[in-house]
Amino acid sequence: MKHVARKRFGQNFLVSQEVISRIISAIAPQPGETVIEIGPGLGALTQPLLEHVEHLHVVEIDRDLIARLRERFTPSRLTIHEGDALKFDYGSLATCESRLRIVGNLPYNISTPLLFHLAEYADRVGDMHFMLQKEVVDRMVSAPGGREYGRLSVMLQSRFAMERLFLVPPDAFDPVPKVASAIVRMTPLPAADLSGVNRDKFAQVVAAAFGQRRKMLRNTLRDLIDPDELAVLGIRPTCRAEELSVADYVRLCNALKGVSS
Repeated sequence: MKHVARKRFGQNFLVSQEVISRIISAIAPQPGETVIEIGPGLGALTQPLLEHVEHLHVVEIDRDLIARLRERFTPSRLTIHEGDALKFDYGSLATCESRLRIVGNLPYNISTPLLFHLAEYADRVGDMHFMLQKEVVDRMVSAPGGREYGRLSVMLQSRFAMERLFLVPPDAFDPVPKVASAIVRMTPLPAADLSGVNRDKFAQVVAAAFGQRRKMLRNTLRDLIDPDELAVLGIRPTCRAEELSVADYVRLCNALKGVSS
């Protein structure tokens, strides 16, 4: 019986063999690696991944799809973690010998919170390859000053080197979505590049700056820092949030003595 895609899970199943081959080539999985697939669905990526690695972990919430996966793959090859990808502890699968490689066709309806959740495990990850709505990928890789540059751009680029690999047309899926997709590669930055910034404070500063992105920083950050102090840091108080680079936000965060919750 054909599985009917469920809107509440944001299901659009990849069916293009050409796209599947390009994704596997981009990931280049190797024997012995700890690979986690988020949202395996009908197994479009699962099967070709298992042609390269001895064992694969998948995170799936749909019980009907889980039943299909169990019929198709043995536990010796596939470990199924049933539950919400937003709540899963990815770090529990990390080992001293191998950093995690995380892949998946992420549900578009939870992509942003899921990316923030995954970023918490950056220190245990080798890389991540995801298919997402093109609009989201454009925001992830956007440079300062661009219309797409925002909170998501800053938060992810402060932890990862970001690279948009290629576009995926709507007709590569069943059912066909109304938007184009793209493949993105996220590689954690070396510890030496992270500037020792307090992540909680950094997140609060960035959220405050972009909370009303058309306003100047002297207004959006007025509860955190005086305009004169911004000027001392080399940041114009009349700047707007999208004009600051990731490095600017790091300097700004490190200059603050404290941030109210």
